[in-house]
Amino acid sequence: MTRVQLAQQHLQQGRADLAIPLLRQQLEQAPQDAMAWKLAGFAWHEEQYETEAVHAFSQAFALQDSDASTLMALAQSRFLAGYSAVDQFYQLTTLTPDDLNAYRGLALALAADGEYSLAEQLLVQNLAAHPLWLDGHKLLSSMRFTSGDSSHFSDNYQQACAQQPTNLKLWLDWFRCHAQLKQWSHCERILALAEQHCGGHLQLTLARLFVAAESGDHAKAALLFTETTRVQDPVRAMALTRFQLRHGDVKAAEQSALPWLQTTSATVFWPYLCLIWRLLGDRRAKWLDTESMQVKAFDLQLSSNELNLLCAVIRSLHTAKAPFAGQSVRGGTQTDQHILLRHEKPLQQLKHKLKTAVKSYVEQLPAAVAAHPLLGRTRDRALQGRCRFSGSWSTLLKTQGFNVSHTHPSGWLSAALHLQIPAAEQLGRAPAGWLQFGAPPAELQLPLDPQLQHQPQAGTLVLFPSTLWHNTVPFESGERLTLAFDIEPQPFISGEPG
Repeated sequence: MTRVQLAQQHLQQGRADLAIPLLRQQLEQAPQDAMAWKLAGFAWHEEQYETEAVHAFSQAFALQDSDASTLMALAQSRFLAGYSAVDQFYQLTTLTPDDLNAYRGLALALAADGEYSLAEQLLVQNLAAHPLWLDGHKLLSSMRFTSGDSSHFSDNYQQACAQQPTNLKLWLDWFRCHAQLKQWSHCERILALAEQHCGGHLQLTLARLFVAAESGDHAKAALLFTETTRVQDPVRAMALTRFQLRHGDVKAAEQSALPWLQTTSATVFWPYLCLIWRLLGDRRAKWLDTESMQVKAFDLQLSSNELNLLCAVIRSLHTAKAPFAGQSVRGGTQTDQHILLRHEKPLQQLKHKLKTAVKSYVEQLPAAVAAHPLLGRTRDRALQGRCRFSGSWSTLLKTQGFNVSHTHPSGWLSAALHLQIPAAEQLGRAPAGWLQFGAPPAELQLPLDPQLQHQPQAGTLVLFPSTLWHNTVPFESGERLTLAFDIEPQPFISGEPG
């Protein structure tokens, strides 16, 4: 087996770290090996060294400048690393004019370069020709909303549904646009039109059930839950769990949520079961969150100069006028791309410190516990300093801004690095501006207080389990800048649920 073949095998087995040295050796001896450069790009990307991936893909494309897949990899890698990728995506649209993913990438690249009107124009043009392009609709509506258009951001869905009135997926995506904003009257209108054109569908019934349960139409929700008793669907189960909690039927909520722990939806239900067990006085609440809750603060020893440089880079990324729909931010903005993949030196230096802190956190975890969402997973990547960030972003909260209580179903560990905190006289009376753990979502109106409160300090990283409810408290004035991230879950020791 050649070095390149062995490297390819390592990549397929999820061990990009073993592929990289083999590919380095190959490229030292054969610097014109386009395949080796391309594989090196994928290996660096898998290890989340995006700047190195850009270099490797650039070399590969220089050797094979008509290969569309290499150009796509290069364009995407440049975009993720925070470089302009407009030229590469433009070139890709000429190589693959029928590939809508190339146009989506171009729109994102244009927006990242500040060319919002061109990005919107490009999407509108392609959606006119391809009204069933769901990813294009989603991107266009999101761009419009974060640019401050809260009235007409979903008009593209309305136009597409008029053109393709029997396409259920279009109607459901349009519905979701407004459901995540809790605009229930819009949701009802969309669902009525969808039923008129598409007839009765289980997905439409579940959507109506969700709206009724979340909007407070208790009689209608109860009727729809009864009608769908035999339906095994995580959306229904979550809506039912929340509905029962709102009505104080805690034991019934437990019975609705428990079966889903044996499925791939488990990470969504664990946080609710913790609330349920706390309400019931069940010791499993402490088993789940552990006695010490595993919330740990790390002083990253960032100098004032390092903090200033980080704040300058991150503030430059806060270009949105409104937070993303469905996110936890209220009274501020949130960045949209994976910050820790970017090329800027302050961010690359920070990433190394963050990995060190994650390794220290994992080293201090209690012994493994089978099936536990935090303690039941393998830890080798984190202990090797190779943890993968499944997402990283920044929030900038302004006067009276806060984060609603939420969890991170796609993460294993989550974190908040406080970069800039208002002065004490700006914050207001404690715990204004603090980070809280264990407070349930306010709309459930549960008689549970926060279990832990953390006073933020600039340069301090707080790590905690992704299943733990957390929120921030509004503050009187000033600005609160934070970088947050999730660590990608590793496999369960005892096998995956479901």
